[in-house]
Amino acid sequence: MDQRMALLLLTGSVPVRVAFEYPSFGTALLVGVGVVTLLHLLLKDR
Repeated sequence: MDQRMALLLLTGSVPVRVAFEYPSFGTALLVGVGVVTLLHLLLKDR
């Protein structure tokens, strides 16, 4: 597994863990990560 995949797994698993522990804060965190991911995918070709 390369470093990029490990980083993606880490950044994906931490918000999910927080969402289970603290639902209100975790939901906001998951939405933020989702928005950043969507922007990254949309702007990747630019």
